[in-house]
Amino acid sequence: MADIFDEVNEDLRAERARQFALRYGWLVALAAFLIVAGVGAWQGWRWYAARQANEVASAYLGAMRAVSGPAVAEGQATPSRVAAMAEFDRLASTGPEGYRSLARLRSAALHASTGDLPGALAMWDKLSADTAADPLLRDLAGLMWVQHQVDAGDPAAVEGRLQPLIAGNSPWRPLALENQAWLALRTGHNDQARDILRQLAADASAPDGVRGRANGLLARLGEATPPAATTPAAATTEPRG
Repeated sequence: MADIFDEVNEDLRAERARQFALRYGWLVALAAFLIVAGVGAWQGWRWYAARQANEVASAYLGAMRAVSGPAVAEGQATPSRVAAMAEFDRLASTGPEGYRSLARLRSAALHASTGDLPGALAMWDKLSADTAADPLLRDLAGLMWVQHQVDAGDPAAVEGRLQPLIAGNSPWRPLALENQAWLALRTGHNDQARDILRQLAADASAPDGVRGRANGLLARLGEATPPAATTPAAATTEPRG
């Protein structure tokens, strides 16, 4: 009798399994398909993203090489410069965020060097106001705007651009202070300029070039330079146009 009951129970379990498979088997198959498809799509997307990143990097480096040859006269729009500007402009519109900001900086610098200062100022202005861009690059764009306006731009506008760089913890602060000193000299505020230059000359965290220029300006203004800073200087990169 026990064997008969075992056989009946086994048949019932088999029947339940068959009914379950008929009712829900398609769901199991669908879930398996979606998992496989998802993994395949993810791998495909990673491959596509890597290929796009490599293409953007190659295009950016190619444009950099196009303008890294022999120096040309300021304001001269050579064919290589024009081609590089077009490539940087393309990357600034279509590239990923990091390259997009770098391309905008490089394109603006080329526009300025080929005589299109209004175009360069507009590009620096746009990047400095772009909240999606890296704050370091935004501040650099603001500094570049200042450096190309400190000699002839509206003093109030230049001072307004300098204040955020001076008041915050931006690595560009020493360069911003240097430009503020130049602005003070330009507008006849020589005492203010001397105070800023003394601060820079004694600032161990400022780049050597900034401290050296501050000492030179102080000497030209008839003032003895302060003792050299003894604290190791922090690494701060000076921007290049």
